[in-house]
Amino acid sequence: MSAPGRPKRASFELEREGRSVSAPGPGECGPRHRRYERGGVLAVLAILFLLLLAAAAFLWWQIERPLPMRDDRVEIMVPAGSSARAIGEALDARGVDLDVNLFVAVARFREATRRLRAGRYEFTRGMRLADVVEKLRRGETLKERLTIVEGWTFRDMRAALAAHPFLRRDSVALSDADLLAAVGADATHPEGLFAPDTYVFDAGSSDLDLLRQAYRMQQARLVRAWDDRSGELPLKSPYEALVLASIIEKETGASGERARIGGVFVNRLRLGMLLQTDPTVIYGMGERFDGNLRKRDLTTDTPYNTYTRGGLPPTPIALPGQAAIEAALKPEPTRALYFVSRGDGTTQFSETLAEHNRAVAKYQLGGRR
Repeated sequence: MSAPGRPKRASFELEREGRSVSAPGPGECGPRHRRYERGGVLAVLAILFLLLLAAAAFLWWQIERPLPMRDDRVEIMVPAGSSARAIGEALDARGVDLDVNLFVAVARFREATRRLRAGRYEFTRGMRLADVVEKLRRGETLKERLTIVEGWTFRDMRAALAAHPFLRRDSVALSDADLLAAVGADATHPEGLFAPDTYVFDAGSSDLDLLRQAYRMQQARLVRAWDDRSGELPLKSPYEALVLASIIEKETGASGERARIGGVFVNRLRLGMLLQTDPTVIYGMGERFDGNLRKRDLTTDTPYNTYTRGGLPPTPIALPGQAAIEAALKPEPTRALYFVSRGDGTTQFSETLAEHNRAVAKYQLGGRR
């Protein structure tokens, strides 16, 4: 028996296992209570895990789902140095339904803007956020094009550059002399120095970069053709060949006739004959030319009038293409000294002045003499 007063701590025997277990005292937890605590911790951890799983699933869905778009295709201009946030906000403003903060996080994780390529980007309906970021990371810009047409003048080319909506106009305020210096040319006159071709570039590119490319291409074409030229030509330099090529370019658009026209001009230069070619006169008239070439224009002397001055004009009169350059330096052997347009895009060639006069009467004067 226990003495009266403070109760003694109870004890009991677990006879089945032969172990003695004491009942918990004040402030102590028994085995059942500890099991409840462990169960509660596990439940909290399970809930946190499920929440994290749900958040990860939501993020995956946000990244992988097709982005809702207001239009079937969206274009944005990405300037050099744009941040991921600026790009995300631009997309959002153009009707692409995306979470800008998530876009910024994914773009930074994928280092999409670390070496960002400036330009115009196109995004189409059905693309995922991951696709958008990857396109930026790869720098898959829309390519812009500008065609410099064979036979254009330098002035025509500058106007086309200034009018292109996706070129940066760095040359607009430059004089011709400053522009030549900027592209690395040591010439004093820009005509003929730039290659007609179709140029592909990223939106936002400088027009000076395109001009440098065109200048270098024309120089390379001229050097190759000069090195491969026919023998005994009455041309003293590659520049003279460029001048002659520009005249050939303006005289015909028929590819099969360029070399023969080149042969006619080479024959006349060898004989010391006046070239007497209308395009040089028109070029020398400049803005005074109104579309009609009159007899008085042919007799009015300018540095470019090949009816009043012998030899080649002082500079090219247009931008000659590669075929015209080759025609000047590998002319077709011919005895012809004259030619006249038939009015259908082809040319009538003649060996004598009498033959030429008959051709002029037939094709230019309608049979009248």
